[in-house]
Amino acid sequence: MSAKIVYKDYNQNESLLFPPTLGELVPENHPVRIVNAVIDRLDISSVESTYKGGGTSSFHPRMLLKVIVYSYLCNVYSGRRMERLLQENVNYMWLSGMSRPDFRTINRFRSERLADGRFDGLFRQVVLLLNDEGLVSLKVQYIDGTKIESVANRYTFVWKGSVEKNKARLEAKVDAVLKEAEHVLEEENTECGRDETVPEDLSGRTERILEEMDRRGISDRKLRKSVQKVKDESLPKLDEYNEHLETMGERNSYSKTDKDATFMRMKEDAMRNGQTKPGYNVQIATENQYITNYGIYWRPTDWGTMIQFLESFRERYGRHSEEIVADSGYGNEQNYAYMEGNGMAAYVKYTMFHAEMKRKYRDNAFIVQNMYYNEEVDFYVCPMGQHLERAGTWSTVSDLGYRSSVAVYRAKNCTGCPLRGMCYKGKSDRRTIEVNHTANALKRQARELLTGERGLMHRSRRPIEPEAVFGDIKFNHSFRRFHLRSSRKVAVEFGLVAIAHNLRKYAAILGKQSLKMTTVTGNVTLVA
Repeated sequence: MSAKIVYKDYNQNESLLFPPTLGELVPENHPVRIVNAVIDRLDISSVESTYKGGGTSSFHPRMLLKVIVYSYLCNVYSGRRMERLLQENVNYMWLSGMSRPDFRTINRFRSERLADGRFDGLFRQVVLLLNDEGLVSLKVQYIDGTKIESVANRYTFVWKGSVEKNKARLEAKVDAVLKEAEHVLEEENTECGRDETVPEDLSGRTERILEEMDRRGISDRKLRKSVQKVKDESLPKLDEYNEHLETMGERNSYSKTDKDATFMRMKEDAMRNGQTKPGYNVQIATENQYITNYGIYWRPTDWGTMIQFLESFRERYGRHSEEIVADSGYGNEQNYAYMEGNGMAAYVKYTMFHAEMKRKYRDNAFIVQNMYYNEEVDFYVCPMGQHLERAGTWSTVSDLGYRSSVAVYRAKNCTGCPLRGMCYKGKSDRRTIEVNHTANALKRQARELLTGERGLMHRSRRPIEPEAVFGDIKFNHSFRRFHLRSSRKVAVEFGLVAIAHNLRKYAAILGKQSLKMTTVTGNVTLVA
């Protein structure tokens, strides 16, 4: 005979004498409590200042901030999904105090109330809280960048080269039509005005020609139709080209559906065809895998963003870091000079750093860096003992306007030299070398730092600092594409991602160390 089966009581309509509060249903060490406690400590007066008052009551900005940050911590980036979770999830209900803003309110708060630099202060306060806890020192920055795709349509691109080419072609066509009309008017013994063909004057020039043709009664219908077409079609098209160029500025491209996004090659290329996509270059600085600074840039290269990024750190915290650690994408003369001038130790590789460490490079006597250089007399000595003397100096200017000085050295005569084939491949009978002494000196300083004991430590840590953080954000938490348009809104969105990452890591550390978190008047107290 089988044992009797006994079920636990199950009654959906049973009423409780003392109903439980929502707080009782949320575990004591749940991340939602950390989000709640940390944001309760933030000064949100900059956000509150955006409310004008009057009319109906508003949802509390602190509540909305908590909901959005917690959503990003839980990989929820859609305003509609946040709205649904506020009605279904007990953590959201507790966090919002049973408030139920709709997705429009959530999206408006995220994209408008937090924009225009107001979110920067909130991010700064969170990092300073971590600094007070001893989790970050702000004395070192591990810097790296990645490209994240914009929400813009991938095929609404505008290319600068194409616009300039088509604009020049259309201007030439318009000029030819107007010159033909002016020639006809001259044959009618009429003065038609100026000869200038400045693009900005094309509109007035066209109007004068049409008025003169009406006054003189020119009967050439084909010509008149061509001039009228210039007015109705060509001139508006030229205005459109000028608007494109003004929108692009220094960039080479932009997207029509997100005009701040620039077309870049992405590492995460699902089609694997190297196709460029609209996106942003996201730069972060980390310490102990916490994000301490971030920036959004249109330049696809990392080296062009470094100085601006370091300046943003100083603006946020009122000081520069003592040490900067980055890969070879940032190692150039301009960046080294800036870090040296601001008292920062540059543990930053340069392009040939690893090659110079190899025996094949060190043993190659024909490489300029391995030649003997007499600094007093200013000449190099080749492996055959011939002097390469100073022949001149020329300057280069980078895309950012930084001017470098390059010294040119030339041998007297290399004809008949038995080592000529190994020395250089040029057709000239004298070898010429170009040397940037300032850049070489800065690279030597960087190499000494990188090969020292502390440099080896930083080099071993760098791959597990910003690279690991980007990997966690992109692959573990599925943030591979922005959900908002324009750089001001994108900056807010990645700031939310950064705060969520920091609080997620903070919560994980509390769990690993088996620490108990209690909330007292909004403050987080850690008790062993």
